[in-house]
Amino acid sequence: MIKNKTVHIPVLLKETTSLLVKGKGVYVDCTINGGGHAKEILKADKNIFLIGIDLDEEALERAKENLKEFEGRYALYKANFADIDEVLKSEGIGKVEGILFDLGISMYQLKGNRGFSFEDESFLDMRVDRSQKLTAYKVINEYKEKDIAYILKNYGQERFASWIAKEIVYRRSKKPIETAKELADIVSYIYSKKGMRTRIHPATKTFMAFRIYVNRELENLEVALRKSVNLLRIGGRLAVITFHSLEDRIVKRYFMEKEKEGIFNILTKKPIKPNLEERRMNPASRSAKLRVGERIG
Repeated sequence: MIKNKTVHIPVLLKETTSLLVKGKGVYVDCTINGGGHAKEILKADKNIFLIGIDLDEEALERAKENLKEFEGRYALYKANFADIDEVLKSEGIGKVEGILFDLGISMYQLKGNRGFSFEDESFLDMRVDRSQKLTAYKVINEYKEKDIAYILKNYGQERFASWIAKEIVYRRSKKPIETAKELADIVSYIYSKKGMRTRIHPATKTFMAFRIYVNRELENLEVALRKSVNLLRIGGRLAVITFHSLEDRIVKRYFMEKEKEGIFNILTKKPIKPNLEERRMNPASRSAKLRVGERIG
């Protein structure tokens, strides 16, 4: 049963579909979320079969509901997209026409009482896959100060990483840090103490850092990209939507590497970004970047 009625708006929907889909065949949506991009892909050609992957069981449930008009033309898998090759093998598929990664966290997850939101009074979870053991709560309340500072600096590019880590360790010595709001208040306190004002919430980078670390997002992305290019047919396309510089740097570097090897043609010499209208309608899209490449060898 779907409990969270929040609406998630897929980012760069038309741009992604028009560049990714060339016609009939098999396409893979590696982060299907609620099925927004998947639905548009399936609508593009009646001879398209889509495989949807997600670690979040609730996302798969929403996707199934959203794609019910395409019954028989898709298959959904609860899996890590780093295991895309195993998913395709289980379907008896060797090569595909297109692969999509939308790396943003969905509004379903932000509003789903998992500790992703700054004002969330729920448990500091931050897991996409709730069956995994590591939570943000464990990292924040049990890791050493130097390790927390490392996570904040390297996964969140947080300028006050050492100060925030020190304050976290001090606060948890009094009582466990249990909710997302408690964590956000700690970061806001440090920013206020440093006299810093920001356009975005001061805890944005901290939350991003813990989420990326807990879910091994960057490591899984690198593995998935390496596998994905080899799973494309000649002429097949790979589309990736990123939302922060760490992800985008990995994708850009990998695309350029494969282009130099002569097996990939980058179709977006500069990443495509949401236009002003989309940013107004969906402020969460403001940092999105779309990169698309085609296998040529």
